[in-house]
Amino acid sequence: MPTIAFTGHYSLLITNYRFMTTVHIDSLNDLPEAAEAVLAALGDRTVVAFRGEMGAGKTTLIREIVAQLGADDTVTSPTFAIVNQYSGAGGRKVYHFDFYRIEDVREAYDFGYEEYFYSGDLCLVEWPEKIEELLPDDVMTVRIAVDSEDERTIEIE
Repeated sequence: MPTIAFTGHYSLLITNYRFMTTVHIDSLNDLPEAAEAVLAALGDRTVVAFRGEMGAGKTTLIREIVAQLGADDTVTSPTFAIVNQYSGAGGRKVYHFDFYRIEDVREAYDFGYEEYFYSGDLCLVEWPEKIEELLPDDVMTVRIAVDSEDERTIEIE
């Protein structure tokens, strides 16, 4: 499988006609680079599933993505609210979901997940494993692996 190197901590891997970008984070100072890579990989997709263990930095990365979209909102994990809405530049809506506390997929139906996921607005989803069968076919996946206390490897596909 060919790997193409870019400047910085990027690598691009092409497999089965899908593109995967890998960004290595040495510290929080590298976070803007990772957020830029996520936004650059979006294309026409609007639902992004963030996967990683508790404390991997999902909310921290989402906070940087929302900031780069021009939102002035305070970004926190919507663990109890399930969804937070932020306003980006030009009034662009960004929805941030945290499904950690969902015990049954019917709870996502109850709050009307379809209205968000199929709205055309950007939906950033933490703990997508809880609602796997509800994710759109074209969902973008961001995997965050903890390499050390400060270092992360982020795979974007």
